Amino acid sequence: MDLSQATQAHSEWKVKLRMAITKKESLDANTISADNCCNLGKWLHGEAKGKYASLRSYSECVQRHAAFHREAGAVARVINSGDFAKATQMLDGGTAYSAASSSVGAAILGLKKEAAL
Repeated sequence: MDLSQATQAHSEWKVKLRMAITKKESLDANTISADNCCNLGKWLHGEAKGKYASLRSYSECVQRHAAFHREAGAVARVINSGDFAKATQMLDGGTAYSAASSSVGAAILGLKKEAAL
């Protein structure tokens, strides 16, 4: 697993969500909310679990990754409800989404360092 690529993929969610707001598109909020559907999630719940479950950074990464997807899913649900102004505000700095996004990036970096990946 390329954890640098995983970090990039998760930072791109903000762009995807903003594009959905701009285009007034509907999103699959249930899949976005799930932490085992993206490549990182599949890896964390599969191969990585067997190799790195004993590392503190692994459990932290799993928890923060799940929290990120819950927040992204919450934004997607607001987009789907048609409240685009609220969805836009949810993506601003200082929000739960922003905190979860920063947190998952730091957790991925922490796992990358501790596991020497």
